[in-house]
Amino acid sequence: MPLLKIIALFAFFLVVAATATSAVAVSEECDALVISDDQLEEDSMFSEPYVDIDEWRDAPVTHRYVHGGFKNTETRFSFYFPTKAQYEGRFFQYITPVPMDEFISQGRSGESDKIGFSIASGAYFIETNGGGRSLTGRPGTDVDPTISAYRANAAAAQYSRVVAMQMFGCSRPYGYAFGGSGGAYRTVGGMENTEGVWDGAVPFVMGSPMAIPNVFTVRSYALRVLQSKLPEIADAVDVGSNVDPYQLLNDEEAAAFSEVSKMGFPLQAWYMHDKLDLHGFAALFAGVTAVDPGYFTEDFWHKPGYEGFKPPPSLRKAKIQYSTTIKSLVMAKDAETTGLKTILRKEVSKGLADEAFKDLLTQSSEELPIALELSSVPTKDALGADVLVKSGEASGKRILVTKRLIGNYLIVGSDSNSVLPQLKPGDKLEINNLNFLASQTYHRHQVPAQGYAVWDQFRDEQGSAIYPQRPMILGPLFTAAASGTVPTGKFNGKMIMLSNLYDTEAYPWQGDWYRREVESHSGSATNDSFRLWYTDRTNHGDRAEQSVPTQTVSYLGVLQQALRDLSAWVEKDIAPPATSNYKIVNGQVELPQHANDRGGIQPVIQLTANGAVRAEVRVGDPVELAAIIQVPGNTGKIVSATWDFDGAGSFPSLAKPESQAGAFVSVKATHSYSVPGTYFATLTVAAQRNGDTNTPYTLIRNLQRVRIVVE
Repeated sequence: MPLLKIIALFAFFLVVAATATSAVAVSEECDALVISDDQLEEDSMFSEPYVDIDEWRDAPVTHRYVHGGFKNTETRFSFYFPTKAQYEGRFFQYITPVPMDEFISQGRSGESDKIGFSIASGAYFIETNGGGRSLTGRPGTDVDPTISAYRANAAAAQYSRVVAMQMFGCSRPYGYAFGGSGGAYRTVGGMENTEGVWDGAVPFVMGSPMAIPNVFTVRSYALRVLQSKLPEIADAVDVGSNVDPYQLLNDEEAAAFSEVSKMGFPLQAWYMHDKLDLHGFAALFAGVTAVDPGYFTEDFWHKPGYEGFKPPPSLRKAKIQYSTTIKSLVMAKDAETTGLKTILRKEVSKGLADEAFKDLLTQSSEELPIALELSSVPTKDALGADVLVKSGEASGKRILVTKRLIGNYLIVGSDSNSVLPQLKPGDKLEINNLNFLASQTYHRHQVPAQGYAVWDQFRDEQGSAIYPQRPMILGPLFTAAASGTVPTGKFNGKMIMLSNLYDTEAYPWQGDWYRREVESHSGSATNDSFRLWYTDRTNHGDRAEQSVPTQTVSYLGVLQQALRDLSAWVEKDIAPPATSNYKIVNGQVELPQHANDRGGIQPVIQLTANGAVRAEVRVGDPVELAAIIQVPGNTGKIVSATWDFDGAGSFPSLAKPESQAGAFVSVKATHSYSVPGTYFATLTVAAQRNGDTNTPYTLIRNLQRVRIVVE
């Protein structure tokens, strides 16, 4: 940017500050504010900020809380400032997956506390409502996606500097954005389309422009075809099984397993098979059918080259066209008596990567039903089916089954708001899953021109698509709705991207996709501005608690350390650890076995039971467990290690290192089993950059397990 544009917009900010309802103006001593943001010069939408709360608070730590927004917009922000003694000249800004509210980080504790972590890192913390929920970008709407993608967040970031300079002095605060899943798209969108707003970013668990709807369609396809074999598959791909999963499958099942694996669904992540559902596809499916209706109404079931033209037995068997009626409408006040209260409570979202989509589906109006009680339901799995209203005021409209039926209850959400007020007991319904079944192989008809090796399985030897192709590739449409634009890899500042090896939503190869895009612009200069770290044993969700704690660990510590390393990179030119070493084989990302070979910052565990990953013993026989734990060079020290011997997930036994805690330690344990069966002994560990055993932050975790067969 020309120097004339790298000017302190001091006069602008004085005018802006004068509109605030609280005294948050830049000190007159600040005669220059070096901010190079063309957007705020030109974006009159955010020219009138205001503050309606300005107070000191004690929780989670002492901080100054400033809340406000921009006049004539729905944009709202929350700023959380540390004391002057704690401030080190930076901010961290969380970018939610979809526009939500500006209070979502309040009330968090421990490792999940973004406010406390930011202040402990010498930063103030920013969160916004992304411009307002009405601005959620979706294909086919007239909503400007750039507002929620980055413009609202950028305006809040820049105005926060006005407040920070009033409080701390005239130096321009450094700024760093971070967001996961849809928030990663939005974080990247901001980095690629603004200048001078954020100095760096940590996007995590991001998909590619071809992720939607394809990662969900192929997963749904595999879940249907493999459903009876998934427990055996999950066991076969687990440690020490000695079983080839393909030996368990018939021809159709083997083909489906190969297809989903080559598309990138992580093999080891099938431990989650009984917990996988529509996920974010619930909020996207209607958009797919609206953009390409001909696929569902005509082509899939009636034209050669589509799975439905000559459906295999499994597809015919899965069809549902079931008639029923509404027995009663269940309101929120009835949830307790119907047994739905606990289930519905789980829909409350805190803006996390793995659950923010639920905010688009959860029914919040007390005046609308939260569920429909049906007179009868089909015996087959109706997840993803359309409920077609066949009589009454809402005749001709439809509701998507976004959650599995609970008894005779159909859970409904805000996506059905236009239909719910018109429903009455006695209305006739048809539960029909033909569209959902058709969607499950949609990815075959979305083969991109180039750049995506996972689609090569759908090309012939000449590189041409073997299935009929749709007139439009939908992925970039959905991506642009989230990012404001389709990611290009050309961004301003520095970036550390995080991808997870067990990610069931953002398949791991997609981190490599963005890295290649960066390299196409930066070439050998990539190392000066970009890192990609792969983290093992981590799934999509950025939460401390794990649904299966003997299979995965939290990656929050990796995210936190990445933010601290990023700030040191920008502010002090201290280069962070290099990009992970990895390779991609048939859609699967593979890391080297040893820590120093693999790179990144995660500790690596080599664990054995009686000298191997599988031990076969008799009841009462001692099992000798031994582990070597190593942290990649100069990235931290081991600060904890705990055992779980029977797979319960409670990790009750502290492991005692045989040597002084450091970057390389070994632990041992002896355990015996009194009941025959198959057990998985698991060791979970944590490293911390400085060996701090007291902090709840920047704990870099991993786990390893071994199989023990007791006869």
